[in-house]
Amino acid sequence: AVLSTRYRVLKTEGNYNNNIGLPLTLLRLDRSCEICVLEMGMDRPGEIDYLGEIVQPDVGVITNIGDAHIERLGSRENIFRAKCELLPHIRPGGLVVLNGDDPMLASLRGRTPVPAVFCGREEGLEYRARRLEGDGDSRILCQMTTPRMDRQVEIPALGEHMIYPALIAAAIGERFGLTQDQIVEGILRFVPTRMRMNILYRGDGIVILDDTYNANPQSMRAAISVLSDRRSQWSIAVLGDMFELGPFAPALHTGVGECLGKARIDCLVAVGELAEHIAQGARNSGVPLVYHCKDKAEAKPVLDQLVRPGSTILVKASRGMELEELTAYLLSITPEAE
Repeated sequence: AVLSTRYRVLKTEGNYNNNIGLPLTLLRLDRSCEICVLEMGMDRPGEIDYLGEIVQPDVGVITNIGDAHIERLGSRENIFRAKCELLPHIRPGGLVVLNGDDPMLASLRGRTPVPAVFCGREEGLEYRARRLEGDGDSRILCQMTTPRMDRQVEIPALGEHMIYPALIAAAIGERFGLTQDQIVEGILRFVPTRMRMNILYRGDGIVILDDTYNANPQSMRAAISVLSDRRSQWSIAVLGDMFELGPFAPALHTGVGECLGKARIDCLVAVGELAEHIAQGARNSGVPLVYHCKDKAEAKPVLDQLVRPGSTILVKASRGMELEELTAYLLSITPEAE
């Protein structure tokens, strides 16, 4: 969004980020494209190395080191090593942009094969932002400080975690010569892709947060924070299984449940086998109403009872759960906005 204020940009669509999808994206390049933005996905060692060899990027980005795909990789340290496979493939004279608030990525300072800049909230980072306010509805406002600007920036999305992609976009925008105004305008142009924290407004003051595209423990916590920030009359989290967590799955699901209590969420509907651990964590942390449903069919009559005027309802799970079916059901049982 930021780069497109000045350049003709080709970008990864959907989840075309693997050894099939990435080449298909590259095959769409033609002489009209000035910049190509590619996502590289992985769930095992060697994949980023393979994709990096294909792309040989001028700029590389690593957004964070989380728990996604830990089942196959075995530890966060292995996830870190797998993502760092990108670094040797960045062209000489290039740049790497890293999350400076992530302890593992912060450890790379002075150790990257090309110059690096770090983004985050900590003092001393080259690209820094602090949240000023948010309307709890559709935007957050932050003070963004970079080598070339220090100004208020509006991010048209919910969740304090959105500061990071905005900072990364600013860093890359500055790398390619964009002005302050172009960067700010580009951030304002950002539109979430389908099923990624889409805000659906319904009648009776009901809001559905459709974040069903995928889930891992970090994105679950971020989504719960968004639900909490809305300060609605009645908050409901509809959360399903997170996959590819291996032996860490029970503890990581329990941790998500405990996060609900700390965020003072009113009600949880946990859907799926692993989600029973979310339910247990929620009970332990004092969530007032907790329901565990073995599947989506069992969850629907529960939602019939729970949805009331003034509700905000978060729906989120791993892609394989296909929880968008429950988003569609919620749309069917709530009135249209006037």
